[in-house]
Amino acid sequence: MKRQALVSVSDKRGLEGFARGLVAQGFEVLSTGGTARALRTAGIAVRDISDMTGFPEVLGGRVKTLHPKVYAGILADLDDPAHRAVLDDWAVEPIAVVAVNLYPFAATAARPGVTAAEVIENIDIGGPSLVRAAAKNHRHVAVVVDPDDYAAVLAALQAGELDEPFRSRLAVKAFRHTAAYDAAISQALPTHLGLPGSLLLDGIAPWLSAEELPLRYGENPHQAAVFARPRTPAGLAAFQQLQGKELSYNNLMDADGAWRLAHDLPGQGVVIVKHGGPCGAGLGERAATAYVRAVACDPVSAFGGVIASSLPLDGDAATRIAQLFAEVVVAPALNQEAREVFLAKKNLRVLTAQRPAAPAPRLRVIDGGLLVQSADVGWDEVWRVVTDRAPGSDESAALTLAWRVAKHAPSNAVVVANTTATVGIGAGQPSRVDSCRIAVEKAGAAGLSLDGTAAGSDAFFPFPDGVEVLATAGVTAVAQPGGSVRDPEVIDAANRLGIAMVFTGRRHFRH
Repeated sequence: MKRQALVSVSDKRGLEGFARGLVAQGFEVLSTGGTARALRTAGIAVRDISDMTGFPEVLGGRVKTLHPKVYAGILADLDDPAHRAVLDDWAVEPIAVVAVNLYPFAATAARPGVTAAEVIENIDIGGPSLVRAAAKNHRHVAVVVDPDDYAAVLAALQAGELDEPFRSRLAVKAFRHTAAYDAAISQALPTHLGLPGSLLLDGIAPWLSAEELPLRYGENPHQAAVFARPRTPAGLAAFQQLQGKELSYNNLMDADGAWRLAHDLPGQGVVIVKHGGPCGAGLGERAATAYVRAVACDPVSAFGGVIASSLPLDGDAATRIAQLFAEVVVAPALNQEAREVFLAKKNLRVLTAQRPAAPAPRLRVIDGGLLVQSADVGWDEVWRVVTDRAPGSDESAALTLAWRVAKHAPSNAVVVANTTATVGIGAGQPSRVDSCRIAVEKAGAAGLSLDGTAAGSDAFFPFPDGVEVLATAGVTAVAQPGGSVRDPEVIDAANRLGIAMVFTGRRHFRH
């Protein structure tokens, strides 16, 4: 029996070289439509599937490979005499290699102005069927869905090592490919048909086709971890590691928190995060200035933290950062002087990244289930002054900074800031008044004045006690969502203490 390879691809990267390699290994290449035309244009001998089946491509290309002779050639168990007899009876040649990738559904569905008809036409039918058939019969068939695998497959064929373990790996990859494809259709199609979408699929579908990158370890050294990076990454996921040790789960968790907060600040700045929460944020036109302001908030907690800057780093900023032990530094860019400064800190992980990607649903595994929620994004809040006194311009600027940082701190969170930096952060406490006390204590430990500062609270004050703690320390303005049954008592206390208070109308719990 002659060896046959079926090649039908939408992604034509590497197609010509792969097909030439197959021919050189003695394969007859079967193909369809545009793939066959591309191969013939390149001068490569190819046989049309319709010639093999005796049935033409019909319905505008919707039916090309859906034929028993094709699937018998792919699915036959060549170790089963009964299967071989069927192949002989119907003059079917087995197909040993199936190289197929699918219509670009996701790219089509995401294109501005695309019609529902165009989206539907890009739902591949024959391609997934071929891939699944070949993957099922991987004991006898090599299925190739990724052009990046062409070279390895050709090398294995040439060396006689396209063995079952190799084919098994290709089969698993193929089933993941079709699973991701079907999930993408399930996620995007409802929108184009005017039907409700699925938050669950919105959360899961993008990751089914992601590349799995092993991490140093998980949250603790005895835990394994991987980083799922999309094939076309954006935001922090598109990072380039310039130097330093291998990244761990905790490194990326804190880098993500720091990177998001750095771009949520009301201006350019630097953020320091430790164990999932911010311990300092500073604004400035220069990274060095912003960093000095950020680290001053809590220099003790900043030790061993993750630093993110929305500003490019120069030599001055790098020199100041290098004076502190840090795990990770993330920035949009570094100049040569900054690179040279960091080279002396060989273990320091230095990353460059793109601006944060479009917000995706948040996933959290619980015992026996999965929680999915939309991302907490945007600042479309209408602040309402609820006290006799409205905040002044400096207080308003400080409130904005404190409020935005509080959104990124573990609840209960209370953040105190001036116009350029945080000066005290209390977070992760079951009691809001304790978060207030910690914020005040942190400022005192750092030698920072709270006179005339402003505080942001991620949720309402259930009692006046938190406001009283802040006022006693020198805070003169507070931003909080409101919504407590004791709001009138809290407002009365603010008026009595001379505090300007605004209700934001939106809570920002983070657990």
